[in-house]
Parts: sequence; structure tokens; C-alpha cells
Amino acid sequence: MKLIQTVKRRMGNDDKKTSATRTGATGSGSSNSSGSGSDPAAKSKATPTNSNGSRAATAKPATESSNFAAIPKLREAPPQERTDLFRKKMEVCSVVFDFHNDNNQKEKEAKRQTLLEIVEYVNNTRNCFNEALMHDVVSMVGANIFRALQTRNKDPLAFSDPEDDEPSLERAWPHLQIVYEFFLRFVVSNDVDPKIAKRFVDQNFMLKLLELFDSEDPRERDYLKTILHRIYGKFMALRSFIRRAIQHVFFKVIYESETHNGVGELLEILGSIINGFALPLKEEHKDFLIKALIPLHKVKSLASFYQQLSYCMAQYVEKDPRLAYDIITSMLRYWPVSITSKQVLFLNELEETLELTQPPEFHRMQDVLFRRLALCITCPHFQVAERTLFFWNTDYIVKLINANRQELFPIIIGALYKNSKQHWNSAVHGLTFNVLKLLMEADPQLFDECSAKHRADEEEEGRREQERTRKWQVLQEMHDAKAKV
Repeated sequence: MKLIQTVKRRMGNDDKKTSATRTGATGSGSSNSSGSGSDPAAKSKATPTNSNGSRAATAKPATESSNFAAIPKLREAPPQERTDLFRKKMEVCSVVFDFHNDNNQKEKEAKRQTLLEIVEYVNNTRNCFNEALMHDVVSMVGANIFRALQTRNKDPLAFSDPEDDEPSLERAWPHLQIVYEFFLRFVVSNDVDPKIAKRFVDQNFMLKLLELFDSEDPRERDYLKTILHRIYGKFMALRSFIRRAIQHVFFKVIYESETHNGVGELLEILGSIINGFALPLKEEHKDFLIKALIPLHKVKSLASFYQQLSYCMAQYVEKDPRLAYDIITSMLRYWPVSITSKQVLFLNELEETLELTQPPEFHRMQDVLFRRLALCITCPHFQVAERTLFFWNTDYIVKLINANRQELFPIIIGALYKNSKQHWNSAVHGLTFNVLKLLMEADPQLFDECSAKHRADEEEEGRREQERTRKWQVLQEMHDAKAKV
């Protein structure tokens, strides 16, 4: 909305002045007429050097099409000439300027004003996106947005937190933002028939669009997220291909690069897509979960997209509660034993998933699950131990535990007693005693039995330790006696 308000304000200022008296101070497209007639060598510097073949083929040389001021305003043109004028403006907007230097400032501003003008035009004009113009629209958008992304050369040995790094902002954003806004208007327009537009917004276009999600500029990724979601909703024929393409991106993150700037945005789109899946779930959708989404838990940069991934997991379990078994058992296989911060994330997701788990699925995995939780309870890192003990604040999980207490109490009670005697953190001590009290109130007889068994096990362990120590002492004495001889 801010962009459109800016457009209207600028267009209103332009209307107050006649075309004969426009100057560079007005900031309009025609203010650059003097710049457009400047040295051709200077204008030629705007022609980008690109490794992207489609971008170079679509972009027009600046020496041929930088004369923005020569094209009249769309508002001032007769209605019958506006379609051709609209096409010409999109052609000149295919010129791509290099924002890494300060050259061609007048042409850059003229292009920006022209882009704002065509956004205003499509907002206020019906049937502006006819079949004849669709190719020009997609070509202009592709010429501007498809490019080699900026990459930062980082020392692989240097430690850095991705969340603390400042994002690298796109220098060409003054143009890119308006191009993205224009393309979003095209995608959501009722004038655009997806059956016709799919000839131009095709699979090749979508692959290039998905590559842009690796941009370091969060503003660009936000626009891409909105546009891709709209395309998925409108272009039914592309839905399956988009899901497969996103799956391929995830495969690269899991098995190759482990870093990608746009995983969070792609997962956010998927969360909405999964929410719309019909029941019963197709095998294709289950395979997507097992092969692409669950393995994302292994990625080192999980913290950067954990919330979106957790939401997708919850959506799947809500659709089919039986999938909770696959999700939880897979997480236990991927458990980050040596990374405590990641363990806390896993515990958060475990709790959310358990709240949606049905008793049959819980019973199938309870043994392996609570053996892992017992290890977490006794973890020296207080945040891991504390987060695990918070499970007993959730009524539904407590209900599941009490329903299977014959199998679970013996696993848990030993870890709780060990914590009460050995853990260094006072908060963990308090939580441990609270959980022990809950277990005792749930089934006093079973609690006493488990406590007695735990004491017996501890005594047996003490005897084994004493015997082990005695044997080592005998060996030491034999070695010392032999050394003296």
C-alpha cells in the first residue's frame, strides 16, 4: 500500500505540471530528456554484463532504448493508443542498469518513474493484461529479476551465527521492488487467464523464480514468497511441478550445501499448501514429508527456519495423526547429541507433536522416546533438562504417560532420582521434585515399587563399582611387585 500511495502522490504531482515545463527537479520520467540525449558512451555503461543467458537475451541495450522521455504518459495518450504505448514502456523497462556504480543516474530515475507509472496504470485500468501483452510482461519481469545473485565470500574456518549476520541488501532494489509489485499485480489480476498465461509463466520460468529464493535480501524473499503462493493458487497446472521443484531445493540443502537463505519462506508457503491437502492424504504428499521435510532436521542451520518447519510437521499430524510416529521416531534418529541449543528446538517440536499424537501411535514409540527423554533429564546443560521437565506441564502428555505408567515410570524415575542428587542447577532441582511428586500422586504403589527397584539397582551398581575398583587395585599391586623384582 505504501508503494501505491507513493505512486499516486508522484502521479498527482506530475499532473499539475505540463509536459513543456517539466524539469529535473520534478523527478518524473520526462525530466530525464536531457540525460537521454547525453553521451552515448555513458549510456552504454548501463548494459549489464550477465552470465544468465535469458536475462541477456531479454534486456535491451541501453544505447537503443534509454530514451524514456520520448514516450508520452499513458494518461495523456488516447485510449486506442495506450496498449501500444504500454508495450513500449515495458520494452524500455527491460533495460537493466548497474547499481554498483553511480553512472546513468538520470536514466535510472527515469526508469523508476516509468515503472511506477505502469504500476499505477494497471491498478486503475481494466483489461490491461490481454493475451497480446502477456509475453511482453513476462519478458520485462524476467529481464529485471533473473540475475546472478550476490554472494559473500566467508572464511569457512571462521565461526559466525547466521542470525547475527547483517543481510546483504540488493543494490538494484529501487527498480526490483516496483518490478515485483508489477508482476504481483499481473499474477492476481482477474484479466489474466491462467490457461493462456501458463504459456509464458511456464516451468522454466518457475525454476528461475525458485532460484531467486536464495537471495540474501529479506525484502526480495518476502515478495517472492507472496508471488509464488499466488501462482500456486492460480495456476493449477503448475502445482505438482512447484512442489517437486521445492522438494529439489530441500534435497540440495540436506545433502549438498546445508545453507540456503529461502528455506523459511518456502516452508511458510508449504505450511499453507499442506493445510489445503485433501483427505485422505495422497502417497505423494506423505513421501514429501518423509523424504524432504523430516530430513531438514539434520541441517546445521535449523534454527533459521525451525518455526516454519515445526508448523509444517503440525499440519501433517493434524491431517493424519498416524504420521506422528514417523516424525517423532525420525527426530530421535537425528537427535543432536552434542548440540544443546538444537536439542532444545527438538524438545519444543516433540512437545507440540505429542500434543497431537493419538494413544496407539504413542504406545508404539513410548519406549525409545522416553529413554531419550530420560537422558535429556539428566543432561548437565540446564536448559535441556529444564525443557524436558516442562513436558509434565502439559495435561495431555501427562495423561498419555499415566495411561502407560507401568512401562514408563521405571524409565523415568531413575533419571529423576539421579537429578535430585547430582544436578548442579537449583531450578532443575525444583522441577525434578515437582515431577517426582506428580508421579507419586498418580500411582503411589507403582512409585514405591519403582523407587525400591531404583535403590536396589543403585546398590548393585555400587557393589559392581567396588568390585571393579578392587580388581584394579590387585592388578596395580601385581604390577608394582613385578617392577620391584
